[in-house]
Amino acid sequence: MTSGTTRTHLVWDWNGTLLDDTYAVVRATNAAFAEVELEPITPERYREMYTIPIPRFYERFLGRLPTEAEWERMDGVFHRYYAEQRTACGLTAGAEELLHGWQRAGRSQSLLSMYGHEQLVPVVRGYGIEPRFVRVEGRRGPSGGSKALHMERHFEALAGVDGIAPENAVVIGDALDDAVAAAHVGARAVLYTGGSHSRRSLEGAGVPVVDSLAEAVALAETFGG
Repeated sequence: MTSGTTRTHLVWDWNGTLLDDTYAVVRATNAAFAEVELEPITPERYREMYTIPIPRFYERFLGRLPTEAEWERMDGVFHRYYAEQRTACGLTAGAEELLHGWQRAGRSQSLLSMYGHEQLVPVVRGYGIEPRFVRVEGRRGPSGGSKALHMERHFEALAGVDGIAPENAVVIGDALDDAVAAAHVGARAVLYTGGSHSRRSLEGAGVPVVDSLAEAVALAETFGG
């Protein structure tokens, strides 16, 4: 296939991208920090310091990696608080219209998140957008790691859906790890500034950085058919 005969497939991130939940994430992070007597941080500080894997993010504040017991405790508290806060979060401005428009144009899109799969699917369904995607997939296995291997498996599954291949895909996310995961499989990436990283942090990834999801989709349209 050539780029002239294929249509661009979008792989959307969920948290901080389609779901406007950064403030919920920061509140949950501060609850986790309290477990090890760390001072709370602001959303701005979070965006400047955020990194993957999550234990490395915590290391930036602790001055050392958390012990296994600390990590388990912090991770448990984070997910409990996040689940409470998430219910007040809405989709990012314009997301629903963009998803509908892409599907209406006959193009495919999928969702890959590092939010646990069993939690993700009913949440996406609850926002009424599940039918927009050919595949909705969350993290399977322990939390805290990189998206790269999950992206690899995602495309292995997508290969059976109308032959979707990474070279014809654009990953839209809010984290440096989204760009890393895209590069790992040979896909392009566009990073959105409304989520987990500051613009300055995202610009270090060497991929386009945009301030709205509409800009991300418009760029993706220029990458392929």
